[in-house]
Amino acid sequence: MSTTGATADPLATLGTLPGVAESVESVRKAVDRVYGHRIMRRRSNEITSEAALRGARGSAALSGADWALEEVRRRTDFSGDDGARTVGAALRLTAEAGQLLSIWRQSPLRVLARLHLVAAADSDPRVGRPRQDGELVEEPLVELPLPDAAEVSGRLEGLSRLIIAGGSAPALVTAAVVHGELLALRPFASHNGLVARAAQRIVLVGSGLDPKAICPAEMGHAELGRAAYVAALDGYVSGTPEGMAAWIAHCAKAVELGVRESTAVCEALQRGAA
Repeated sequence: MSTTGATADPLATLGTLPGVAESVESVRKAVDRVYGHRIMRRRSNEITSEAALRGARGSAALSGADWALEEVRRRTDFSGDDGARTVGAALRLTAEAGQLLSIWRQSPLRVLARLHLVAAADSDPRVGRPRQDGELVEEPLVELPLPDAAEVSGRLEGLSRLIIAGGSAPALVTAAVVHGELLALRPFASHNGLVARAAQRIVLVGSGLDPKAICPAEMGHAELGRAAYVAALDGYVSGTPEGMAAWIAHCAKAVELGVRESTAVCEALQRGAA
Protein backbone atom coordinates (compact mmCIF):
# COMPACT_ATOMS: atom_id res chain seq x y z
CA MET A 1 0.00 0.00 0.00
CA SER A 2 1.29 3.45 -0.81
CA THR A 3 1.20 5.59 2.31
CA THR A 4 2.29 8.78 0.63
CA GLY A 5 -0.84 9.66 -1.33
CA ALA A 6 -2.87 12.83 -1.14
CA THR A 7 -5.52 11.63 1.29
CA ALA A 8 -5.05 12.78 4.85
CA ASP A 9 -6.06 9.42 6.31
CA PRO A 10 -5.64 6.64 3.74
CA LEU A 11 -6.32 3.96 6.36
CA ALA A 12 -9.75 5.46 7.05
CA THR A 13 -10.38 5.55 3.30
CA LEU A 14 -9.84 1.78 3.17
CA GLY A 15 -12.66 1.42 5.67
CA THR A 16 -15.07 2.69 3.01
CA LEU A 17 -14.21 -0.02 0.48
CA PRO A 18 -17.09 -2.35 -0.45
CA GLY A 19 -17.57 -5.03 2.18
CA VAL A 20 -15.01 -3.67 4.65
CA ALA A 21 -17.56 -2.07 6.98
CA GLU A 22 -19.41 -5.38 7.13
CA SER A 23 -16.17 -7.21 7.99
CA VAL A 24 -15.38 -4.68 10.71
CA GLU A 25 -18.84 -5.03 12.24
CA SER A 26 -18.77 -8.83 12.09
CA VAL A 27 -15.43 -8.91 13.90
CA ARG A 28 -16.60 -6.44 16.54
CA LYS A 29 -19.68 -8.54 17.30
CA ALA A 30 -17.66 -11.75 17.48
CA VAL A 31 -15.12 -10.20 19.85
CA ASP A 32 -17.87 -8.74 22.02
CA ARG A 33 -19.49 -12.17 22.33
CA VAL A 34 -16.38 -13.91 23.60
CA TYR A 35 -15.61 -11.06 25.99
CA GLY A 36 -19.12 -11.45 27.36
CA HIS A 37 -18.66 -15.16 28.11
CA ARG A 38 -19.19 -15.88 31.80
CA ILE A 39 -15.81 -17.65 32.07
CA MET A 40 -14.06 -14.43 31.01
CA ARG A 41 -15.15 -12.75 34.24
CA ARG A 42 -13.29 -15.25 36.39
CA ARG A 43 -10.58 -16.90 34.31
CA SER A 44 -9.52 -14.42 31.65
CA ASN A 45 -5.83 -14.93 32.42
CA GLU A 46 -6.13 -18.58 31.47
CA ILE A 47 -7.84 -17.68 28.22
CA THR A 48 -5.11 -15.16 27.43
CA SER A 49 -2.36 -17.71 28.07
CA GLU A 50 -4.03 -20.33 25.92
CA ALA A 51 -4.68 -17.83 23.13
CA ALA A 52 -1.00 -16.84 23.17
CA LEU A 53 0.05 -20.47 22.80
CA ARG A 54 -2.40 -21.11 19.96
CA GLY A 55 -1.49 -17.89 18.24
CA ALA A 56 2.21 -18.73 18.33
CA ARG A 57 1.50 -22.20 17.02
CA GLY A 58 -0.51 -20.74 14.13
CA SER A 59 2.12 -18.17 13.22
CA ALA A 60 4.84 -20.82 13.22
CA ALA A 61 2.70 -23.06 11.01
CA LEU A 62 2.46 -20.30 8.39
CA SER A 63 6.26 -20.03 8.48
CA GLY A 64 6.66 -23.73 7.78
CA ALA A 65 6.71 -25.29 11.26
CA ASP A 66 3.25 -26.87 11.48
CA TRP A 67 3.44 -28.57 14.84
CA ALA A 68 0.59 -30.09 16.80
CA LEU A 69 -0.59 -27.84 19.61
CA GLU A 70 0.30 -30.39 22.26
CA GLU A 71 3.85 -30.63 20.93
CA VAL A 72 4.21 -26.85 21.23
CA ARG A 73 2.81 -27.06 24.75
CA ARG A 74 5.08 -29.93 25.78
CA ARG A 75 8.39 -28.85 24.28
CA THR A 76 10.86 -26.84 26.37
CA ASP A 77 13.90 -26.86 24.06
CA PHE A 78 13.53 -24.97 20.78
CA SER A 79 17.20 -24.89 19.80
CA GLY A 80 17.21 -27.92 17.52
CA ASP A 81 16.26 -27.91 13.85
CA ASP A 82 14.77 -25.09 11.78
CA GLY A 83 11.22 -26.03 12.74
CA ALA A 84 11.99 -25.91 16.44
CA ARG A 85 13.70 -22.55 16.09
CA THR A 86 10.71 -21.18 14.18
CA VAL A 87 8.29 -22.31 16.89
CA GLY A 88 10.57 -20.87 19.55
CA ALA A 89 10.71 -17.55 17.72
CA ALA A 90 6.92 -17.45 17.45
CA LEU A 91 6.54 -18.11 21.17
CA ARG A 92 9.05 -15.41 22.06
CA LEU A 93 7.33 -12.89 19.81
CA THR A 94 3.92 -13.58 21.28
CA ALA A 95 5.31 -13.02 24.76
CA GLU A 96 7.22 -9.90 23.73
CA ALA A 97 4.31 -8.26 21.90
CA GLY A 98 2.49 -7.53 25.14
CA GLN A 99 5.50 -5.64 26.47
CA LEU A 100 5.64 -3.27 23.50
CA LEU A 101 2.11 -1.87 23.43
CA SER A 102 3.01 1.46 25.03
CA ILE A 103 5.90 2.02 22.61
CA TRP A 104 4.06 1.15 19.41
CA ARG A 105 2.10 4.38 18.97
CA GLN A 106 5.18 6.52 19.65
CA SER A 107 7.82 4.54 17.78
CA PRO A 108 6.56 1.67 15.62
CA LEU A 109 9.89 1.28 13.81
CA ARG A 110 11.62 0.77 17.14
CA VAL A 111 9.08 -1.92 17.97
CA LEU A 112 9.59 -3.67 14.65
CA ALA A 113 13.35 -3.68 15.21
CA ARG A 114 12.82 -5.17 18.65
CA LEU A 115 10.49 -7.84 17.30
CA HIS A 116 13.09 -8.88 14.77
CA LEU A 117 15.79 -9.04 17.42
CA VAL A 118 13.56 -11.25 19.57
CA ALA A 119 12.65 -13.51 16.66
CA ALA A 120 16.17 -13.93 15.31
CA ALA A 121 17.86 -14.25 18.70
CA ASP A 122 21.38 -14.17 17.28
CA SER A 123 24.25 -11.77 16.71
CA ASP A 124 23.99 -11.51 12.93
CA PRO A 125 24.70 -7.84 12.05
CA ARG A 126 21.56 -7.80 9.87
CA VAL A 127 19.32 -8.45 12.86
CA GLY A 128 17.12 -5.58 14.02
CA ARG A 129 17.64 -3.31 11.02
CA PRO A 130 15.99 -3.07 7.58
CA ARG A 131 17.81 -5.02 4.91
CA GLN A 132 20.17 -3.32 2.48
CA ASP A 133 20.30 -3.78 -1.27
CA GLY A 134 21.87 -7.09 -2.21
CA GLU A 135 21.08 -8.80 1.10
CA LEU A 136 19.18 -12.04 0.77
CA VAL A 137 15.86 -12.60 2.48
CA GLU A 138 15.02 -15.94 4.03
CA GLU A 139 11.22 -15.97 4.03
CA PRO A 140 9.23 -19.16 3.56
CA LEU A 141 5.85 -18.96 1.85
CA VAL A 142 6.05 -15.41 0.44
CA GLU A 143 7.68 -15.36 -3.01
CA LEU A 144 6.64 -11.94 -4.27
CA PRO A 145 9.23 -9.66 -5.88
CA LEU A 146 11.29 -7.85 -3.25
CA PRO A 147 11.11 -4.06 -3.12
CA ASP A 148 14.53 -2.43 -3.04
CA ALA A 149 16.00 -0.92 0.12
CA ALA A 150 14.97 2.63 -0.77
CA GLU A 151 11.35 1.63 -1.26
CA VAL A 152 11.38 -0.37 1.96
CA SER A 153 12.73 2.61 3.88
CA GLY A 154 10.22 5.04 2.39
CA ARG A 155 7.21 2.82 2.94
CA LEU A 156 8.22 1.96 6.50
CA GLU A 157 8.55 5.66 7.28
CA GLY A 158 5.15 6.31 5.73
CA LEU A 159 3.56 3.51 7.71
CA SER A 160 5.19 4.80 10.88
CA ARG A 161 3.79 8.29 10.31
CA LEU A 162 0.29 6.94 9.85
CA ILE A 163 0.46 4.93 13.06
CA ILE A 164 1.87 7.82 15.09
CA ALA A 165 -0.73 10.23 13.69
CA GLY A 166 -3.57 7.91 14.63
CA GLY A 167 -6.81 8.48 12.81
CA SER A 168 -10.31 7.14 12.52
CA ALA A 169 -9.62 3.83 10.78
CA PRO A 170 -11.05 0.75 12.50
CA ALA A 171 -8.51 -1.38 14.34
CA LEU A 172 -9.12 -4.29 11.98
CA VAL A 173 -8.19 -2.16 8.95
CA THR A 174 -5.04 -0.79 10.59
CA ALA A 175 -3.97 -4.27 11.71
CA ALA A 176 -4.55 -5.68 8.22
CA VAL A 177 -2.51 -2.92 6.58
CA VAL A 178 0.39 -3.27 9.03
CA HIS A 179 0.38 -7.03 8.50
CA GLY A 180 0.12 -6.80 4.71
CA GLU A 181 2.70 -4.03 4.35
CA LEU A 182 5.32 -5.93 6.34
CA LEU A 183 4.73 -9.10 4.33
CA ALA A 184 4.92 -7.17 1.07
CA LEU A 185 8.11 -5.33 2.05
CA ARG A 186 9.86 -8.12 3.96
CA PRO A 187 12.08 -5.43 5.51
CA PHE A 188 14.31 -7.82 7.44
CA ALA A 189 16.66 -10.55 6.33
CA SER A 190 14.52 -13.20 8.05
CA HIS A 191 11.40 -13.84 10.16
CA ASN A 192 9.29 -11.25 8.36
CA GLY A 193 6.11 -13.32 8.50
CA LEU A 194 6.46 -13.89 12.23
CA VAL A 195 7.17 -10.20 12.81
CA ALA A 196 4.22 -9.13 10.63
CA ARG A 197 1.79 -11.31 12.55
CA ALA A 198 3.17 -10.13 15.89
CA ALA A 199 2.70 -6.53 14.75
CA GLN A 200 -0.89 -7.33 13.79
CA ARG A 201 -1.41 -8.68 17.31
CA ILE A 202 -0.01 -5.46 18.82
CA VAL A 203 -2.45 -3.36 16.79
CA LEU A 204 -5.47 -5.48 17.70
CA VAL A 205 -4.59 -5.46 21.40
CA GLY A 206 -3.34 -1.89 21.67
CA SER A 207 -6.35 -0.49 19.83
CA GLY A 208 -8.71 -1.85 22.46
CA LEU A 209 -10.45 -4.25 20.08
CA ASP A 210 -8.88 -7.22 21.88
CA PRO A 211 -7.34 -5.73 25.04
CA LYS A 212 -6.81 -9.06 26.80
CA ALA A 213 -5.25 -10.70 23.70
CA ILE A 214 -7.75 -13.55 23.62
CA CYS A 215 -8.46 -13.62 19.86
CA PRO A 216 -5.49 -15.35 18.20
CA ALA A 217 -5.78 -14.20 14.59
CA GLU A 218 -2.58 -16.10 13.79
CA MET A 219 -4.44 -19.33 14.50
CA GLY A 220 -7.20 -18.19 12.19
CA HIS A 221 -4.77 -17.44 9.38
CA ALA A 222 -3.27 -20.90 9.79
CA GLU A 223 -6.71 -22.53 9.73
CA LEU A 224 -7.62 -20.71 6.53
CA GLY A 225 -4.49 -22.22 5.03
CA ARG A 226 -1.25 -21.06 3.47
CA ALA A 227 -2.65 -21.00 -0.08
CA ALA A 228 -5.51 -18.68 0.91
CA TYR A 229 -3.07 -16.51 2.87
CA VAL A 230 -0.81 -16.07 -0.14
CA ALA A 231 -3.74 -15.43 -2.48
CA ALA A 232 -5.15 -12.75 -0.17
CA LEU A 233 -1.70 -11.16 0.12
CA ASP A 234 -1.52 -10.99 -3.67
CA GLY A 235 -4.68 -8.88 -3.48
CA TYR A 236 -3.06 -6.54 -0.99
CA VAL A 237 0.07 -6.16 -3.09
CA SER A 238 -2.00 -5.41 -6.18
CA GLY A 239 -3.16 -2.20 -4.50
CA THR A 240 -6.55 -2.39 -6.21
CA PRO A 241 -9.68 -1.63 -4.17
CA GLU A 242 -10.90 -5.17 -4.73
CA GLY A 243 -7.59 -6.68 -3.69
CA MET A 244 -7.27 -4.52 -0.59
CA ALA A 245 -10.83 -5.31 0.46
CA ALA A 246 -10.21 -9.03 -0.04
CA TRP A 247 -7.09 -8.89 2.17
CA ILE A 248 -8.96 -7.03 4.92
CA ALA A 249 -11.82 -9.54 4.69
CA HIS A 250 -9.31 -12.39 4.96
CA CYS A 251 -7.81 -10.82 8.09
CA ALA A 252 -11.30 -10.34 9.52
CA LYS A 253 -12.09 -14.01 8.99
CA ALA A 254 -8.84 -14.95 10.72
CA VAL A 255 -9.80 -12.87 13.78
CA GLU A 256 -13.23 -14.49 13.85
CA LEU A 257 -11.67 -17.95 13.73
CA GLY A 258 -9.38 -16.87 16.57
CA VAL A 259 -12.50 -15.86 18.51
CA ARG A 260 -13.95 -19.29 17.84
CA GLU A 261 -10.81 -20.91 19.27
CA SER A 262 -11.05 -18.93 22.49
CA THR A 263 -14.79 -19.49 22.74
CA ALA A 264 -14.11 -23.23 22.59
CA VAL A 265 -11.55 -22.83 25.38
CA CYS A 266 -14.11 -20.93 27.45
CA GLU A 267 -16.68 -23.66 26.90
CA ALA A 268 -14.19 -26.37 27.90
CA LEU A 269 -13.29 -24.51 31.08
CA GLN A 270 -16.96 -23.99 31.85
CA ARG A 271 -17.68 -27.70 31.47
CA GLY A 272 -14.77 -28.49 33.74
CA ALA A 273 -16.04 -26.10 36.38
CA ALA A 274 -19.60 -27.41 36.29
